[in-house]
Amino acid sequence: MQREGQVRIPSGCAISGIIDTSGRRMSGEEIIQSISVMHDRSNGLGGGFAAYGIYPEYKDYYAFHVFYDTASAKKDCEEFLERHFDIINLSKIPTRKIKEITDEPLIWRYFVTPLPTKLTESQLDERKFTAKCVFRVNTTINGAYIFSSGKDMGVFKAVGFPEDVGRFYRLEEYAGYCFTAHGRYPTNTPGWWGGAHPFALLDYSVVHNGEISSYDTNRRAIEMHGYKCTLQTDTEVITYIIDYLHRRKNLSFEEIAAVIAAPFWQTIGKMDAEKGEVHEYLRVMFSEYLITGPFSILVGFDGGLMALNDRLKLRSMVVGEKGSRVYISSEESAIRIIEPNLDRVYAPKGGEPVIITVNGGAI
Repeated sequence: MQREGQVRIPSGCAISGIIDTSGRRMSGEEIIQSISVMHDRSNGLGGGFAAYGIYPEYKDYYAFHVFYDTASAKKDCEEFLERHFDIINLSKIPTRKIKEITDEPLIWRYFVTPLPTKLTESQLDERKFTAKCVFRVNTTINGAYIFSSGKDMGVFKAVGFPEDVGRFYRLEEYAGYCFTAHGRYPTNTPGWWGGAHPFALLDYSVVHNGEISSYDTNRRAIEMHGYKCTLQTDTEVITYIIDYLHRRKNLSFEEIAAVIAAPFWQTIGKMDAEKGEVHEYLRVMFSEYLITGPFSILVGFDGGLMALNDRLKLRSMVVGEKGSRVYISSEESAIRIIEPNLDRVYAPKGGEPVIITVNGGAI
């Protein structure tokens, strides 16, 4: 029997991201190459990618990526979508058969826009209406799961090692200005297609390395605002917190970082008066969204990317810059494999966000 100390268990999961601040699109081949270097940080129970800028011809429509367990689930879901949306295009998501990926569900893609009559009846704005419909499908139609729902972006995930998932989805055939990737090492939840990262709602996507000990507190708080945490995983909760704080409460990503990785009170006490007042307000008003435990996350959003560690920096994260490209990864080797000659390399401090925007660079 192998005992503690005789088995190397890496610090759970691998994350990687690339964004071009000029907005130029790149092939998905690079992100596959980056995440494959960290093969040993995952165990084959989940891998996935988020890609931004990949649907320019449909950039004004929501791109729903859907898993179906059965043909009847597909029929029920499509009937629901037809009642609420104008379906501009629908098709199977292109994949290639490889022996490493098995038991795949039916995987379909829909480009949709809300029906004006339904939108008027709902008295909701377009994004809130779309998010509500996504939750309706995922909680009421058995065997159907919308796992990606943003505009001009898409999530591609499966059970398998991430490099195999990339090849399965033919990610090298896509071009986008930003990609994130995840190799999963689940500890508390089983490996299944919907549970792989990234988790996404609208254009927000999250890949996450670590484990949050505040899951129940965060879950109860976010469910008070109409979110349904059906998957019992901490990354799902982080995604909904990001959506709530940014889309619904209009907090900036700097402010969101100050909520979910809030400085300790003694640190706030040492800040200058104006800065300390802002941090105190955020910590008091949104205390239930403080995320505790070790984590590093990449948050993709329309036009940008945020990298953030927990405030004690209990998970690794490295940032590299070269020209208009910014690279973020769990390990520097995953950056060097695709860009060996970097202009700058650094490790952000705990709780210190790195926010990169197209045409804005890294902050």
